[in-house]
Amino acid sequence: MAITYELIKTCKQTGARLGKVHTPHGSFETPMFMPVGTLATVKTMSPEELERMGAQIILSNTYHLWLRPGEDIVEEAGGLHKFMNWNGSILTDSGGFQVFSLSDLRQIEEEGVHFRNHISGEKLFLSPEKAMHIQNSLGADIMMAFDECPPYPAEHKYMKDSVERTSRWAERCLEAHKRPHDQGLFGIIQGGEYEDLRQQSARDLTSMDFPGYAIGGLSVGEPKDVMNRVLDFTTPLLPDQKPRYLMGVGSPDSLIDGSIRGIDMFDCVLPTRIARNGTLMTSQGRLVVRNAKYARDFRPIDENCDCHTCRNYSRAYIRHLVKANETFGFRLTTYHNLYFLLNLMRQVREAIREDRLGDFREEFFEQYGFNKPNAKNF
Repeated sequence: MAITYELIKTCKQTGARLGKVHTPHGSFETPMFMPVGTLATVKTMSPEELERMGAQIILSNTYHLWLRPGEDIVEEAGGLHKFMNWNGSILTDSGGFQVFSLSDLRQIEEEGVHFRNHISGEKLFLSPEKAMHIQNSLGADIMMAFDECPPYPAEHKYMKDSVERTSRWAERCLEAHKRPHDQGLFGIIQGGEYEDLRQQSARDLTSMDFPGYAIGGLSVGEPKDVMNRVLDFTTPLLPDQKPRYLMGVGSPDSLIDGSIRGIDMFDCVLPTRIARNGTLMTSQGRLVVRNAKYARDFRPIDENCDCHTCRNYSRAYIRHLVKANETFGFRLTTYHNLYFLLNLMRQVREAIREDRLGDFREEFFEQYGFNKPNAKNF
């Protein structure tokens, strides 16, 4: 099997899992945050920098790479790893989320989805078989099944139909997957906030025996307490001996809360996207470096951080670069945010090892400011 999971320890205080996922391009420790490299690049970062800051797996996007440069070109280059010079593990999503989020003109049918290219407007069609073909050509270590991503909130009837279609599509993905020996295919549990539908989806997908499972349809606008409640009843439905991936989640509080609820893998564009607006995650909470009060502030972004940005550059200098739209400024803010989350996950893993993740959560939330009324979150 291309992907295997090794459980190392369960935190006595919280039940969080410390583990290792083994892939054809090396192993990575979990819980792990995966930086997003949509178009075979994590915006403004080199693969060498990502490796240096401790990223062990990154995510790329099937839909975007299909449109440009085309999966045939990536395959000709020797696959995604060689194309982008990344030696670690890679996960590709199925393209489903982009089809549903980027295109207003889409038509879902049993065979797949008709929609328009968000760049050129041309008509396109994506099916489970097509999504598998593209991902087999890209050659990532972990591939995602093609699923329907329903909106939040959605009526129970709509969600039930969607869950059943996702299960049928998952079966078609398994049949169309041509490289199971060196690419692991994960199934995606859907069902919105409905416990009975999450149970139905988990039952369907676990019966197909995927090498790993993702929980989809969260972080789509629902409140944090709803997300945590859904995780409380969904994660226990997944096999203990396989990796569990919560899709599209990357705020510090949700990474900790998700880990406590048994999640192993997370991804999100949040740290890179807000970095380009001059918003930074620090041990004391959110810092918007564009603000005028930092014009003469010659301290580092975060005095408790030892990343390249914080060791070498001041808030005043970074503010100047960001205000002037200098690319180097966005590189420095992106480096810091990614390092911050990767380092947070290192601390989470250490806390699990020492059976104190609950205590760590309390300390972190207090210091970050999540416990304050009207706390600014991301």
